[in-house]
This record gives sequence, C-alpha cells and structure tokens, in this order.
Amino acid sequence: MYNILLKSHSGFRYIVFILLLIAVIQALIGWLSNRPYTEGNRKINLFTLISAHIQLLIGLGLYFVSPFVKLNDMGSAMKDHSLRYWSVEHILMMIIAIVLITIGHSRSKKVLDAVAKHRTIAIFYTLALAIIIITILLSGRGLFGMTH
Repeated sequence: MYNILLKSHSGFRYIVFILLLIAVIQALIGWLSNRPYTEGNRKINLFTLISAHIQLLIGLGLYFVSPFVKLNDMGSAMKDHSLRYWSVEHILMMIIAIVLITIGHSRSKKVLDAVAKHRTIAIFYTLALAIIIITILLSGRGLFGMTH
C-alpha cells in the first residue's frame, strides 16, 4: 500500500506542477495584457484545482502509512529535521497551498470582469506555486528530486 501511494503521489506531482504553472502563466498574461477570460482559462484553472485536491487525497493516504511520519512520537519527530519535515512541515505547507488554490478559484468564479478573474487566479495560484516550490526545496531533494 505504501509503495503504491508513494509512487502515485510522486508521479502525480508533475501533473499538478505543470497545470499550476500553465494556469499561472495564462493568468499573468491575461491580467497584464487585458485579455478575455476564455473557456480554456476556466478549464485549466479547474483542472489545476481538481489535480491539487487529488494530490492532497493521495498525500493524506500516504501520510498515515508512511514510515517517515511519526504521529505517535511527535516529540522525537520535532527534533529530527527529516521526520519533522515529513510529519509536520510538508503536509502543513501543501495544505496551505491547496487552500490558496481553492480560494483563488472560488473568488475568480464570483468576479465578472475578465481582467479581475485573471488577476485573482494569478495572485492566489502564484502564492500557492511559491509555497509548493519552497516546501519541496526544504526537503533537501531539489525540485524534481527522487522520492524518499
């Protein structure tokens, strides 16, 4: 079970990352160029949201079966960088990133002006992307590093 979840979570991250990157680039271009908000923009933003939530669900499953998460001994986990990262930091920061994606998507749906839709997505999705990149780099494995 652990290996299936780990491989799924590790592989699916590329889909999330690519979709998030495309959504951010499209939103920035749309915002800065005053472009209309198209059905294509809406779909990319929605697929990004969905993929991030799927990744969260896979990650939550992995969290509870991973030997790198020490829920029963958080005192020891907090003293060890690697255990602290996997037990607390990674999940907390990724949840924050997914919350930002969710808020950005939700707010953009309520806005009527195309530029404001692009701006909302650009701001929230960029913040999420920054948090994801920083969190991955904190693992010490690099942005596209191998799994543990």
